[in-house]
Amino acid sequence: AAGSLAQAGVVVLLAALGFLGVGTGPAAAADGEVSWAVTTASGDFGTGRPNYNYTLDPGGRLDDGLVIVNHGTTPLHMVVYAADGFTTKQGRLDLITRDAKSAGVGAWVHTNRSDVTVRPGESVEIPFTVALPDNAAPGEYMGGIVTSPTQAGEADGSDGDRRLGIRIRLRVGGELKPSLSVEDMHVRYSGTPSPFGKGDATVTYTIRNTGNAILTARQAVAVSGPFGRLGVHAAQIDDSPQLLPGDTWKVSVPVHGVAPVLRLAGTVTLVPLLTDASGSVAPLAAVESTAHAWTAPWALLLCLIVLCGIVVAALVARRRRQTKLRVQEAVEQPLRERETSDR
Repeated sequence: AAGSLAQAGVVVLLAALGFLGVGTGPAAAADGEVSWAVTTASGDFGTGRPNYNYTLDPGGRLDDGLVIVNHGTTPLHMVVYAADGFTTKQGRLDLITRDAKSAGVGAWVHTNRSDVTVRPGESVEIPFTVALPDNAAPGEYMGGIVTSPTQAGEADGSDGDRRLGIRIRLRVGGELKPSLSVEDMHVRYSGTPSPFGKGDATVTYTIRNTGNAILTARQAVAVSGPFGRLGVHAAQIDDSPQLLPGDTWKVSVPVHGVAPVLRLAGTVTLVPLLTDASGSVAPLAAVESTAHAWTAPWALLLCLIVLCGIVVAALVARRRRQTKLRVQEAVEQPLRERETSDR
């Protein structure tokens, strides 16, 4: 589940030291003498915020801040930068690396410095500005501000395994068009040796966020025979992770107890879930897609073939008996007529 940003080269924030950082509140990390935390600054937007949430019109501008706290025992030299977000294949939010090009949040957020040194036991506030271009497209964007300690002699802070960041969710004013689609849908069937038994089907598909809003997909899958008969529903499926606009998420769902009825129809139903900055969830109109697959109940067909063979063999044997009787009758009839005439 990676959109186009994933191809730009990324580093997972949960690597090496298990850092969290793009998410849900003050983040902290420790590695020997290196230990630091990042929090949102207090100001006009409030105090104790778990992350940043903004609504801004194209051409708009706002100022905020990030606080870095050094919990270690040595001075900590950090690089600070903004980056676009994406959804990893594991369904987590991550941020692209500093050397990858950002086109959204990472391009519109500017810190007032690119690096800072924080003394042990102290904290430093890093002001930053969010400035949107006049042609910024309406919709929702995800990104964050990242901090990373530099090693001795590293001026670019490229040690991507040691990063902490705080998420920025940005809503650019204009029409919001949430939309999901189902792509590359396939149905596969695995039969059963029992001629009257049932097998398993597997429905695979890709969910694509085709709109301009961040969405989660609630999913349901069913498989049925012709005219909707003998329908079977899959077990409950977990909701997809939050998908950013343009992101995809691949899904494979087993469906058990499916009768081999020659032609199966698999149906996927998605309910897009729109979550706003306050955390409230709004379900939207469902999206449905269907794919078909042919099934061959080989065991039952084999039984039918054997049965037909038996019937054919019986008919042939009966016809042979009847033919033999007719030949025998044709031979005996003249003999009987001759015996009758001799008398």
